[in-house]
Amino acid sequence: MAVLSDADRFALWAQFMSDSGATRDPLPLSKVDLRAAVNAIDVWVDTNAAAFNTAIPQPARGALTAKQKASLLLYVVKRRWEVS
Repeated sequence: MAVLSDADRFALWAQFMSDSGATRDPLPLSKVDLRAAVNAIDVWVDTNAAAFNTAIPQPARGALTAKQKASLLLYVVKRRWEVS
């Protein structure tokens, strides 16, 4: 899977800022710095996609679709932050 388009990155960046404002959790950095973080995280995800896939044991690796694997990753990361 390729990195997000510039339009998708912009939409993600804008949504994150909106969501942060809605929770009254002000972001401690500039919009430019936040955008750089979005770009870097997207590149990191793309660079490490193969390692993530390899880390999933069989039969899940072969049975789950890429979208299902990504969804499972979101669930795990969300839960890790909820319980910490």
